[in-house]
Amino acid sequence: MDILVIGSGGREHTLTWKLAQSKLVDKIYTVPGNPGMEKIAQCIPGSVEDNEFLVKVAQEKKVDLVVVGPEVPLTNGIVDDMAKVGIASFGPQKAAAQLEGSKSFSKNIMKKYGIPTAKYEVFTDAVEAKNYIEKEGAPIVIKADGLAAGKGVIVAETKEQALEAIDEIMCDKTFGNAGNSVVIEEFMAGEEASVLAFTDGETIIPMIPSQDHKRAYDGDKGPNTGGMGTYAPAPVITEDLMKQVQTKILEPTIKAMKQEGYEYKGCLYAGLMITAEGPKVVEFNARFGDPETQVVLPLLESDLAEIMLACANGTLANCDIKWSKKAAVCVVMSAGGYPAKYEKGNEILGLDKAENENVLVFHAGTAKKDGKIVTNGGRVLGVVALGDDIKTAVDKVYTDIKLIDFKDVYYRKDIAHRAFNRK
Repeated sequence: MDILVIGSGGREHTLTWKLAQSKLVDKIYTVPGNPGMEKIAQCIPGSVEDNEFLVKVAQEKKVDLVVVGPEVPLTNGIVDDMAKVGIASFGPQKAAAQLEGSKSFSKNIMKKYGIPTAKYEVFTDAVEAKNYIEKEGAPIVIKADGLAAGKGVIVAETKEQALEAIDEIMCDKTFGNAGNSVVIEEFMAGEEASVLAFTDGETIIPMIPSQDHKRAYDGDKGPNTGGMGTYAPAPVITEDLMKQVQTKILEPTIKAMKQEGYEYKGCLYAGLMITAEGPKVVEFNARFGDPETQVVLPLLESDLAEIMLACANGTLANCDIKWSKKAAVCVVMSAGGYPAKYEKGNEILGLDKAENENVLVFHAGTAKKDGKIVTNGGRVLGVVALGDDIKTAVDKVYTDIKLIDFKDVYYRKDIAHRAFNRK
Protein backbone atom coordinates (compact mmCIF):
# COMPACT_ATOMS: atom_id res chain seq x y z
CA MET A 1 0.00 0.00 0.00
CA ASP A 2 0.96 3.68 -0.36
CA ILE A 3 1.05 6.06 2.60
CA LEU A 4 1.04 9.83 3.04
CA VAL A 5 2.81 11.13 6.16
CA ILE A 6 1.92 14.71 7.14
CA GLY A 7 4.65 16.75 8.86
CA SER A 8 8.31 17.71 8.67
CA GLY A 9 9.92 17.12 12.08
CA GLY A 10 11.84 14.45 13.96
CA ARG A 11 8.63 12.62 14.87
CA GLU A 12 7.60 12.40 11.20
CA HIS A 13 11.08 11.28 10.11
CA THR A 14 10.87 8.49 12.72
CA LEU A 15 7.34 7.48 11.63
CA THR A 16 8.43 7.41 7.98
CA TRP A 17 11.57 5.41 8.82
CA LYS A 18 9.51 2.82 10.71
CA LEU A 19 6.75 2.61 8.09
CA ALA A 20 9.40 2.10 5.37
CA GLN A 21 10.35 -1.17 7.11
CA SER A 22 6.84 -2.59 6.67
CA LYS A 23 6.27 -5.48 4.28
CA LEU A 24 2.89 -3.90 3.44
CA VAL A 25 4.26 -0.56 2.26
CA ASP A 26 5.19 0.14 -1.36
CA LYS A 27 5.64 3.92 -1.41
CA ILE A 28 5.61 6.75 1.13
CA TYR A 29 4.83 10.40 0.35
CA THR A 30 5.39 13.20 2.87
CA VAL A 31 4.09 16.78 3.02
CA PRO A 32 6.35 18.65 3.34
CA GLY A 33 8.91 16.18 4.70
CA ASN A 34 12.57 17.07 5.35
CA PRO A 35 16.01 16.23 3.86
CA GLY A 36 16.36 13.19 6.16
CA MET A 37 13.13 11.70 4.82
CA GLU A 38 14.12 12.09 1.14
CA LYS A 39 16.00 8.76 1.14
CA ILE A 40 12.88 6.79 2.05
CA ALA A 41 9.95 8.93 0.85
CA GLN A 42 8.90 11.38 -1.86
CA CYS A 43 8.71 14.81 -0.25
CA ILE A 44 6.02 17.15 -1.61
CA PRO A 45 6.25 20.87 -0.72
CA GLY A 46 3.12 22.31 0.89
CA SER A 47 1.50 23.42 4.13
CA VAL A 48 0.33 20.92 6.75
CA GLU A 49 -2.45 23.41 7.57
CA ASP A 50 -3.97 23.40 4.07
CA ASN A 51 -6.59 20.64 4.24
CA GLU A 52 -7.72 21.11 0.63
CA PHE A 53 -4.15 20.67 -0.65
CA LEU A 54 -3.50 17.63 1.57
CA VAL A 55 -6.69 15.90 0.40
CA LYS A 56 -5.77 16.66 -3.23
CA VAL A 57 -2.30 15.09 -2.76
CA ALA A 58 -3.81 11.99 -1.09
CA GLN A 59 -6.29 11.58 -3.96
CA GLU A 60 -3.78 12.21 -6.76
CA LYS A 61 -1.28 9.76 -5.28
CA LYS A 62 -4.09 7.25 -4.54
CA VAL A 63 -2.79 6.63 -1.01
CA ASP A 64 -4.35 3.93 1.14
CA LEU A 65 -3.54 5.52 4.51
CA VAL A 66 -2.76 9.01 5.81
CA VAL A 67 -0.58 9.27 8.93
CA VAL A 68 -0.87 12.63 10.70
CA GLY A 69 2.20 13.72 12.66
CA PRO A 70 1.53 17.19 14.18
CA GLU A 71 -1.43 18.35 16.26
CA VAL A 72 -2.60 21.32 14.14
CA PRO A 73 -3.86 19.28 11.13
CA LEU A 74 -5.78 17.06 13.58
CA THR A 75 -7.49 20.00 15.31
CA ASN A 76 -8.11 21.45 11.81
CA GLY A 77 -10.11 18.31 10.96
CA ILE A 78 -7.85 16.72 8.33
CA VAL A 79 -8.99 13.21 9.35
CA ASP A 80 -12.65 14.22 8.81
CA ASP A 81 -11.84 15.70 5.37
CA MET A 82 -9.93 12.55 4.30
CA ALA A 83 -12.88 10.40 5.45
CA LYS A 84 -15.25 12.43 3.23
CA VAL A 85 -13.31 11.25 0.16
CA GLY A 86 -12.98 7.67 1.44
CA ILE A 87 -9.34 7.77 2.58
CA ALA A 88 -8.43 6.11 5.89
CA SER A 89 -6.28 8.02 8.40
CA PHE A 90 -4.30 7.23 11.51
CA GLY A 91 -5.37 9.93 13.96
CA PRO A 92 -8.48 11.22 15.73
CA GLN A 93 -11.20 13.27 14.06
CA LYS A 94 -11.51 16.99 14.86
CA ALA A 95 -14.02 16.57 17.72
CA ALA A 96 -11.85 13.92 19.44
CA ALA A 97 -8.65 15.96 18.89
CA GLN A 98 -10.09 18.53 21.33
CA LEU A 99 -8.51 16.28 23.97
CA GLU A 100 -5.29 18.10 23.03
CA GLY A 101 -6.68 21.21 21.33
CA SER A 102 -8.45 22.45 24.46
CA LYS A 103 -7.02 21.87 27.93
CA SER A 104 -10.33 22.87 29.52
CA PHE A 105 -12.19 20.27 27.40
CA SER A 106 -9.64 17.65 28.45
CA LYS A 107 -9.80 18.56 32.16
CA ASN A 108 -13.62 18.57 32.12
CA ILE A 109 -13.66 15.04 30.62
CA MET A 110 -11.25 13.84 33.33
CA LYS A 111 -13.28 15.46 36.10
CA LYS A 112 -16.58 14.02 34.83
CA TYR A 113 -15.26 10.46 34.49
CA GLY A 114 -12.97 10.36 37.56
CA ILE A 115 -9.69 10.11 35.65
CA PRO A 116 -6.90 11.13 38.08
CA THR A 117 -5.48 14.61 37.39
CA ALA A 118 -4.59 17.82 39.24
CA LYS A 119 -7.28 20.04 40.80
CA TYR A 120 -7.98 22.96 38.43
CA GLU A 121 -10.08 25.98 37.47
CA VAL A 122 -10.61 27.61 34.05
CA PHE A 123 -10.57 31.40 33.57
CA THR A 124 -11.37 33.74 30.67
CA ASP A 125 -10.84 36.88 32.76
CA ALA A 126 -7.30 37.89 33.84
CA VAL A 127 -8.45 39.65 37.03
CA GLU A 128 -10.40 36.58 38.20
CA ALA A 129 -7.41 34.36 37.36
CA LYS A 130 -5.11 36.59 39.45
CA ASN A 131 -7.56 36.60 42.37
CA TYR A 132 -7.56 32.78 42.29
CA ILE A 133 -3.74 32.74 42.38
CA GLU A 134 -3.73 35.15 45.35
CA LYS A 135 -6.06 32.74 47.17
CA GLU A 136 -4.25 29.47 46.20
CA GLY A 137 -0.61 30.63 46.45
CA ALA A 138 2.37 28.87 44.87
CA PRO A 139 3.79 26.65 43.48
CA ILE A 140 1.02 26.57 40.89
CA VAL A 141 0.73 25.69 37.18
CA ILE A 142 -0.62 28.06 34.51
CA LYS A 143 -1.58 26.66 31.08
CA ALA A 144 -2.75 28.41 27.93
CA ASP A 145 -6.00 26.61 27.02
CA GLY A 146 -5.27 26.16 23.31
CA LEU A 147 -2.37 24.80 21.26
CA ALA A 148 0.98 26.48 21.94
CA ALA A 149 3.50 24.13 20.30
CA GLY A 150 4.24 22.43 23.63
CA LYS A 151 5.34 25.70 25.25
CA GLY A 152 2.15 27.14 26.78
CA VAL A 153 2.74 25.75 30.27
CA ILE A 154 4.35 27.76 33.06
CA VAL A 155 5.22 26.12 36.37
CA ALA A 156 5.28 29.12 38.73
CA GLU A 157 7.35 28.60 41.86
CA THR A 158 6.26 31.92 43.39
CA LYS A 159 3.01 33.88 43.40
CA GLU A 160 4.77 36.71 41.52
CA GLN A 161 5.78 34.33 38.70
CA ALA A 162 2.20 33.06 38.49
CA LEU A 163 0.78 36.59 38.20
CA GLU A 164 3.38 37.41 35.53
CA ALA A 165 2.34 34.26 33.65
CA ILE A 166 -1.26 35.52 33.52
CA ASP A 167 -0.06 38.83 32.05
CA GLU A 168 2.12 36.98 29.55
CA ILE A 169 -0.58 34.53 28.39
CA MET A 170 -3.83 36.52 28.70
CA CYS A 171 -2.77 40.17 28.32
CA ASP A 172 0.38 40.11 26.16
CA LYS A 173 -0.96 37.16 24.13
CA THR A 174 2.47 35.46 23.93
CA PHE A 175 0.72 32.32 22.62
CA GLY A 176 -1.89 34.19 20.57
CA ASN A 177 -5.52 33.03 20.81
CA ALA A 178 -4.40 29.90 22.70
CA GLY A 179 -4.29 32.24 25.72
CA ASN A 180 -7.86 33.56 25.49
CA SER A 181 -8.54 31.33 28.46
CA VAL A 182 -6.22 29.66 30.97
CA VAL A 183 -6.32 26.52 33.06
CA ILE A 184 -4.81 27.00 36.52
CA GLU A 185 -3.83 23.76 38.23
CA GLU A 186 -2.47 22.64 41.54
CA PHE A 187 1.23 21.78 41.42
CA MET A 188 1.78 18.01 41.41
CA ALA A 189 4.97 16.69 43.01
CA GLY A 190 6.54 13.61 41.49
CA GLU A 191 8.36 12.33 38.42
CA GLU A 192 7.00 12.78 34.93
CA ALA A 193 6.67 10.06 32.29
CA SER A 194 5.01 9.66 28.91
CA VAL A 195 2.87 6.72 27.86
CA LEU A 196 1.81 6.62 24.22
CA ALA A 197 -0.87 4.14 23.21
CA PHE A 198 -2.41 2.75 20.03
CA THR A 199 -6.22 2.76 19.95
CA ASP A 200 -9.05 1.98 17.52
CA GLY A 201 -11.73 3.57 19.70
CA GLU A 202 -12.38 0.33 21.66
CA THR A 203 -9.08 -1.42 22.34
CA ILE A 204 -6.14 0.58 23.69
CA ILE A 205 -2.61 -0.87 23.77
CA PRO A 206 0.16 1.09 25.51
CA MET A 207 3.64 1.46 24.03
CA ILE A 208 6.89 1.31 26.02
CA PRO A 209 6.94 4.18 28.58
CA SER A 210 9.43 7.00 28.01
CA GLN A 211 10.60 10.14 29.75
CA ASP A 212 11.09 13.55 28.12
CA HIS A 213 13.38 16.39 29.24
CA LYS A 214 11.46 19.63 28.69
CA ARG A 215 13.86 22.17 30.21
CA ALA A 216 16.55 23.69 27.99
CA TYR A 217 19.56 23.19 30.27
CA ASP A 218 21.26 20.44 32.27
CA GLY A 219 19.81 19.68 35.68
CA ASP A 220 16.31 20.51 34.36
CA LYS A 221 17.02 24.24 34.47
CA GLY A 222 15.98 27.02 32.13
CA PRO A 223 12.89 27.61 29.98
CA ASN A 224 10.50 24.95 28.70
CA THR A 225 11.15 23.64 25.20
CA GLY A 226 9.47 21.19 22.83
CA GLY A 227 11.75 18.53 24.39
CA MET A 228 15.56 18.23 24.58
CA GLY A 229 15.81 14.44 24.74
CA THR A 230 14.14 11.23 25.80
CA TYR A 231 14.83 7.67 26.85
CA ALA A 232 12.87 4.42 27.00
CA PRO A 233 11.91 2.37 28.84
CA ALA A 234 11.43 4.79 31.75
CA PRO A 235 12.07 2.81 34.97
CA VAL A 236 9.73 5.12 36.94
CA ILE A 237 6.85 3.20 35.28
CA THR A 238 6.97 -0.21 36.92
CA GLU A 239 4.82 -3.13 35.77
CA ASP A 240 2.35 -2.40 38.57
CA LEU A 241 2.17 1.29 37.65
CA MET A 242 1.62 0.42 34.00
CA LYS A 243 -1.41 -1.67 35.01
CA GLN A 244 -2.77 1.35 36.91
CA VAL A 245 -2.18 3.61 33.90
CA GLN A 246 -4.05 1.12 31.71
CA THR A 247 -7.06 0.59 33.99
CA LYS A 248 -7.41 4.03 35.63
CA ILE A 249 -6.35 6.35 32.79
CA LEU A 250 -6.13 4.89 29.26
CA GLU A 251 -9.19 2.61 29.20
CA PRO A 252 -11.52 5.05 31.06
CA THR A 253 -10.47 7.92 28.73
CA ILE A 254 -11.24 5.97 25.54
CA LYS A 255 -14.59 4.86 27.04
CA ALA A 256 -15.38 8.42 28.17
CA MET A 257 -14.67 9.85 24.73
CA LYS A 258 -16.94 7.27 23.10
CA GLN A 259 -19.70 7.95 25.63
CA GLU A 260 -19.45 11.69 24.91
CA GLY A 261 -19.81 10.99 21.18
CA TYR A 262 -16.15 11.59 20.30
CA GLU A 263 -14.81 8.18 19.27
CA TYR A 264 -11.02 8.41 19.57
CA LYS A 265 -8.73 6.57 17.13
CA GLY A 266 -4.98 6.82 16.52
CA CYS A 267 -2.30 7.51 19.11
CA LEU A 268 -3.26 8.78 22.56
CA TYR A 269 -0.36 10.39 24.41
CA ALA A 270 -0.72 10.55 28.18
CA GLY A 271 1.74 12.90 29.87
CA LEU A 272 1.80 11.63 33.46
CA MET A 273 3.02 12.67 36.89
CA ILE A 274 3.88 9.74 39.14
CA THR A 275 2.73 11.10 42.50
CA ALA A 276 2.62 9.57 45.98
CA GLU A 277 -1.07 8.77 45.29
CA GLY A 278 -0.26 7.07 41.97
CA PRO A 279 -0.16 8.18 38.31
CA LYS A 280 -2.08 11.35 37.38
CA VAL A 281 -2.59 13.01 34.00
CA VAL A 282 -0.61 16.19 33.35
CA GLU A 283 -1.95 16.47 29.79
CA PHE A 284 -3.23 14.45 26.85
CA ASN A 285 -1.91 14.83 23.31
CA ALA A 286 -3.79 13.57 20.27
CA ARG A 287 -0.73 12.22 18.43
CA PHE A 288 2.75 10.76 18.82
CA GLY A 289 5.04 12.81 21.08
CA ASP A 290 8.17 14.54 19.86
CA PRO A 291 10.86 13.46 20.81
CA GLU A 292 9.25 10.43 22.53
CA THR A 293 8.53 8.80 19.15
CA GLN A 294 12.27 8.77 18.41
CA VAL A 295 12.93 6.32 21.28
CA VAL A 296 9.67 4.35 21.31
CA LEU A 297 9.39 3.31 17.65
CA PRO A 298 12.97 1.96 17.32
CA LEU A 299 11.98 -0.51 20.08
CA LEU A 300 8.84 -1.68 18.21
CA GLU A 301 9.39 -5.11 16.64
CA SER A 302 5.94 -5.41 15.04
CA ASP A 303 4.83 -3.92 11.70
CA LEU A 304 3.79 -0.28 12.29
CA ALA A 305 1.73 -0.03 9.09
CA GLU A 306 -0.26 -3.12 10.11
CA ILE A 307 -0.97 -1.62 13.56
CA MET A 308 -2.00 1.75 12.11
CA LEU A 309 -4.39 0.09 9.64
CA ALA A 310 -5.90 -1.91 12.50
CA CYS A 311 -6.45 1.34 14.46
CA ALA A 312 -8.19 2.92 11.47
CA ASN A 313 -10.27 -0.22 10.74
CA GLY A 314 -11.28 -1.05 14.32
CA THR A 315 -9.38 -4.37 14.45
CA LEU A 316 -6.61 -3.55 16.95
CA ALA A 317 -7.72 -6.36 19.30
CA ASN A 318 -6.37 -8.82 16.70
CA CYS A 319 -2.84 -7.34 16.79
CA ASP A 320 -0.09 -8.99 18.80
CA ILE A 321 2.35 -6.11 19.37
CA LYS A 322 5.92 -7.06 20.24
CA TRP A 323 8.66 -4.89 21.75
CA SER A 324 12.45 -5.15 21.95
CA LYS A 325 14.07 -5.69 25.36
CA LYS A 326 16.67 -3.04 24.49
CA ALA A 327 16.81 0.61 25.62
CA ALA A 328 16.87 3.75 23.46
CA VAL A 329 18.14 7.26 24.22
CA CYS A 330 17.57 10.38 22.09
CA VAL A 331 19.57 13.60 22.46
CA VAL A 332 18.24 16.65 20.62
CA MET A 333 20.88 18.80 18.92
CA SER A 334 19.51 22.33 18.92
CA ALA A 335 20.49 25.70 17.51
CA GLY A 336 22.20 27.94 20.08
CA GLY A 337 19.66 30.29 21.67
CA TYR A 338 16.69 27.89 21.34
CA PRO A 339 13.90 28.17 22.58
CA ALA A 340 14.42 31.94 22.21
CA LYS A 341 16.13 33.56 19.18
CA TYR A 342 18.40 31.35 17.04
CA GLU A 343 20.10 31.35 13.64
CA LYS A 344 19.06 29.27 10.63
CA GLY A 345 21.03 28.26 7.54
CA ASN A 346 24.21 26.90 9.15
CA GLU A 347 25.74 23.89 7.40
CA ILE A 348 25.55 20.57 9.28
CA LEU A 349 28.71 18.49 9.08
CA GLY A 350 29.37 14.80 9.83
CA LEU A 351 25.87 13.38 9.33
CA ASP A 352 27.18 10.42 7.34
CA LYS A 353 29.75 9.57 10.05
CA ALA A 354 27.35 9.31 12.98
CA GLU A 355 24.85 6.69 11.79
CA ASN A 356 25.57 2.99 12.25
CA GLU A 357 23.79 -0.21 13.26
CA ASN A 358 22.94 1.13 16.75
CA VAL A 359 22.84 4.89 16.14
CA LEU A 360 20.09 6.68 14.18
CA VAL A 361 19.90 10.35 13.22
CA PHE A 362 16.42 11.83 12.75
CA HIS A 363 16.09 15.25 11.11
CA ALA A 364 13.88 17.76 12.93
CA GLY A 365 14.71 21.28 11.72
CA THR A 366 16.83 20.89 8.58
CA ALA A 367 16.72 22.13 4.99
CA LYS A 368 18.73 21.80 1.77
CA LYS A 369 20.65 24.81 0.47
CA ASP A 370 23.08 24.70 -2.48
CA GLY A 371 23.26 20.92 -2.14
CA LYS A 372 24.18 21.10 1.55
CA ILE A 373 22.06 20.22 4.59
CA VAL A 374 21.61 23.25 6.85
CA THR A 375 19.85 24.12 10.10
CA ASN A 376 16.24 25.28 9.69
CA GLY A 377 14.71 25.21 13.17
CA GLY A 378 15.35 25.35 16.91
CA ARG A 379 15.49 21.59 17.36
CA VAL A 380 17.71 20.49 14.48
CA LEU A 381 18.44 16.74 14.91
CA GLY A 382 17.53 13.86 17.20
CA VAL A 383 20.46 11.47 17.68
CA VAL A 384 19.23 8.09 18.94
CA ALA A 385 21.31 5.20 20.28
CA LEU A 386 20.15 1.68 21.08
CA GLY A 387 21.78 -0.48 23.73
CA ASP A 388 21.17 -3.47 25.99
CA ASP A 389 20.45 -1.02 28.81
CA ILE A 390 20.07 2.74 29.29
CA LYS A 391 23.70 3.22 30.38
CA THR A 392 25.04 1.55 27.21
CA ALA A 393 22.71 3.64 25.02
CA VAL A 394 23.70 6.87 26.82
CA ASP A 395 27.42 6.15 26.37
CA LYS A 396 26.85 5.40 22.68
CA VAL A 397 24.77 8.49 21.93
CA TYR A 398 27.22 10.87 23.59
CA THR A 399 30.15 9.29 21.72
CA ASP A 400 28.54 9.52 18.27
CA ILE A 401 26.92 12.93 18.74
CA LYS A 402 30.41 14.46 18.72
CA LEU A 403 30.81 13.39 15.08
CA ILE A 404 28.12 15.90 14.04
CA ASP A 405 28.71 19.64 14.14
CA PHE A 406 27.19 22.96 13.14
CA LYS A 407 27.66 26.57 14.25
CA ASP A 408 26.46 27.27 17.84
CA VAL A 409 25.26 23.67 18.32
CA TYR A 410 23.83 23.01 21.79
CA TYR A 411 22.55 19.86 23.47
CA ARG A 412 21.99 18.69 27.02
CA LYS A 413 24.70 16.45 28.48
CA ASP A 414 22.48 14.74 31.09
CA ILE A 415 19.68 12.99 29.18
CA ALA A 416 18.40 9.98 31.18
CA HIS A 417 19.93 11.29 34.44
CA ARG A 418 16.79 10.30 36.40
CA ALA A 419 17.20 6.68 35.32
CA PHE A 420 20.54 6.60 37.17
CA ASN A 421 19.54 8.67 40.21
CA ARG A 422 16.63 6.56 41.39
CA LYS A 423 16.18 5.91 45.10
